[in-house]
Amino acid sequence: MLYETIGRKDSEWAGKTARDVRAVGEQTGSVLVVPVGSVEQHGDHLPVVTDTLLVEAMVDAAVDRLDETPVLVTPPVWSGFSPHHLTFGGTLSLEFAHLRSTLEDIAHTGIENGFDAVLFVNGHGGNGPLIDAVVSTVGAETDAEVLGTTYFELAADASAEIRQSETGGMAHGGEFETSLMLAIRPDLVGDPAARDGEPMDEHYRWAGQDLLDGGPVSVYRSFDAYSESGAIGAPKQASAETGQRLRSAIGDELAALLVAIHEHNA
Repeated sequence: MLYETIGRKDSEWAGKTARDVRAVGEQTGSVLVVPVGSVEQHGDHLPVVTDTLLVEAMVDAAVDRLDETPVLVTPPVWSGFSPHHLTFGGTLSLEFAHLRSTLEDIAHTGIENGFDAVLFVNGHGGNGPLIDAVVSTVGAETDAEVLGTTYFELAADASAEIRQSETGGMAHGGEFETSLMLAIRPDLVGDPAARDGEPMDEHYRWAGQDLLDGGPVSVYRSFDAYSESGAIGAPKQASAETGQRLRSAIGDELAALLVAIHEHNA
């Protein structure tokens, strides 16, 4: 279950009393972290909760590296903006304006507990522009520093060295996400025979080819224009070892960002 470890980690908002939450928020340079995922199809070999599980795991990896840094992590926002996945079924998507308002409300009420900074950590590519918008709207309306990042873009250089597949292999449900899931929740990954991924075939070369190659051009397509299975890339080249290395690299980079945010706002 998503929340089975509530209360076991000192960084979890949900396991603390209200007094304890405020005690962290009132420390100098305190940072509130809001993981944002999605529930959407990931082909025939990964669960629909993949993005939410992974962003939560990456935040956990980062926080585990911190020492005496006043950080609290909210429960993950599990529904994202995923209209392009709806044709496959299994997807629970919020409207853009609804999700934006939800994230704005979470940030504002979190800041009311004294936090000096808010960091949205995104785990779904379709949420990226929306989170950028929330950074601006909340940032303009509060004295707290507001930031956003997409975790798989944080350690792109290290991930490029770790990957086994060529460009295109780390697209949706491909080597990247499948490897991370094999590292953290192998019980939810389908057997190798079910790990079907199709080559990325985007008409515009400027639009990017996988998670590490986003490209400078955005284009909307329903996902069934790319894939019959719902997955793109090379999930059969995934491994738990690759996943562990990816998680370590991302955890290091995200932890460094959290320390920098704390120090800048102290």
